Amino acid sequence: MTTNIRVRFAPSPTGPLHIGGVRTALFNYLFAKKHNGIFVLRIEDTDQNRYVEGAENYIIEALNWCKIPFDEGPGKEQGNGPYRQSERKDLYKQYADQLIVNGYAYYAFDSSESLDQHRKDHEAKGKNFIYNWHNRQKLNNSLSLSEDDVLKRINAGEKYVIRFKCPQDEILHLTDEIRGDMKIDTNILDDKILFKSDGMPTYHLANIVDDHLMKITHVIRGEEWLPSMALHVLLYKALNWETPSFAHLPLILKPVGKGKLSKRDGDKMGFPVFPLQWTDPKTNEIATGYREDEYLPEAVINMLAFLGWNPGTEQELFSLEELIASFDLNKVNKAGAKFDPEKTKWFQQQYFQKTDTTIHVEQLEKILTEKNINSDLDLVQVVTMIKERAVFFRDLWDLSSFFFIAPSTYDTKASKKAWKEDTPVLMNELANIITNISDFSPETLSETIKGWITVKEISFGKIMMPLRISLIGSLQGPDLFQIMSVIGKDETITRIEHCIQKL
Repeated sequence: MTTNIRVRFAPSPTGPLHIGGVRTALFNYLFAKKHNGIFVLRIEDTDQNRYVEGAENYIIEALNWCKIPFDEGPGKEQGNGPYRQSERKDLYKQYADQLIVNGYAYYAFDSSESLDQHRKDHEAKGKNFIYNWHNRQKLNNSLSLSEDDVLKRINAGEKYVIRFKCPQDEILHLTDEIRGDMKIDTNILDDKILFKSDGMPTYHLANIVDDHLMKITHVIRGEEWLPSMALHVLLYKALNWETPSFAHLPLILKPVGKGKLSKRDGDKMGFPVFPLQWTDPKTNEIATGYREDEYLPEAVINMLAFLGWNPGTEQELFSLEELIASFDLNKVNKAGAKFDPEKTKWFQQQYFQKTDTTIHVEQLEKILTEKNINSDLDLVQVVTMIKERAVFFRDLWDLSSFFFIAPSTYDTKASKKAWKEDTPVLMNELANIITNISDFSPETLSETIKGWITVKEISFGKIMMPLRISLIGSLQGPDLFQIMSVIGKDETITRIEHCIQKL
C-alpha cells in the first residue's frame, strides 16, 4: 500500500454534527493513522441557503473533543486549500467547461416549469421522468439546438445549467472496499446537473474536483452516497483523472426496528445523537450532547467504532491507539448497525472506572463546593468505596451524599423490614460497644461488632440492617464498617441515636 494515503471528512455546515458523521470522521481518521496518512477536513458549504452560523466551529470542536483532530483543513493550511468550498468557487467552472469541450457535458436551458410539465405528463402515463439518453435530443439543450442558437442564448444572459452526458449502453464495473464488485447499466442513470444556473457547482462536480486537487486516495463516506458512486466514477474517467478507492459505510440504525437513527429517536428515548450540545441559532432550541451529558470521549469513540466494524476478536475495550492498530476496512460490515443506548452506557461505565481516582475526587470536590458543603472527610476513601457503582460524575453525589449529610428520613419499606420491637434496645447496646472502640479502622470495627453479635447469639441481619438504615437511610450502599471508619465515631453514634428517636 502506498505511504501517501490521504482521506477526507467533508461535512456541510448546516447544523450540529450527527454521531453518524462523527463515525465517518472516526473511520477516516483510523484509516489514515493506520497507514501514516493524512486526514483532511473540508467544509462543503456551496449551498449558502442551508448554511448555519456556528456549525463549522461546532464540527471542529466536536472532532477535537473526540480526540480525532484533522491534519489539514480550515486553520491548518497545508498547501491544498482553501478548505471551504465557498472559497474555491472559481475553480469549478473550468472543469465543467472542459467536460463540455470534450463532449461529456452539455448546456441545458429547460425551465423548471417545462421539466415539471414533463414529469407530470410521465406520471399520468405511469412512468418515471428521467433526463438522459432516451429523451435529451428532444429537450431544450445544446445537444438538440444549433451551435449558433446556443451561443445567442448564452450571450443574451439566458439561464442554463450544465448537465453530465451519461454514456448509453455501457456496463460500468465498480469496486467498493466494503461492498465488493458491482455492475451498473448506464442506461438507468440520469444526466445529473453539474453546474447550477446561479454559477455554483453541484455537490457532484465540486466533490470530484476537490478530491482530485486535494490528492484524496480513499473516499470513505456514508452509505447514502452509494447511488452517486457511478456518476463520480464516470466523472473521474471523463476528466481523465485517477479514480480513488471508495468505501461506503453502513447506516447507523434506530435502536428499535429499521430506519436511520435520528434526533427524534434520541429525544424519545432520552439519549444524545450529537457529540456536543447545540443551540439552534434561529429557534434557540437546545439539543443535548454527549459531552454535556458527562460521557467520556474515549467511551463515545469506542462505542462508535463498533457501529459497523468488528475486530474479529472478543475484545471490546479499545484505546484510540489500539483502534488505529486494529482498524481494517475489510472488517467493516455491509449491513446497518443498530444503535444501542444501553451499550453506550456500558462503554461509559468501563471508561469511568478506568479514570484516575484523583479526577473523581476533583469532580466530587466541585459538587460539594456547588452545594456549599465543607467536609474534612477523606474523599479518596469515599470515592474508592462508591466509584464502581457510578457511570457518570454526577452519580458520585447520588452515591455518596449520606457521607456528608446524615439521613433525616428513612426508607419506609426498608425500615419495616429492619426495625423490630427489640431493635432500639439492641441499637443502644451497639452504641455503647462503639463508644468503647479506640481503633476506628474498618478491620477493628468489623471484628468487634461481629464478635459481639456472635456472643449474643443473634442473627447478623438483626444488627446490620438497622445499623445500615441508621447510617444511610436505606439498605443500599458500600461496606458498613468502611462507612463508619470514614464518618468517624461521634457521627456514627449520633446517627444511631437519631434513628432510635425517629423510629
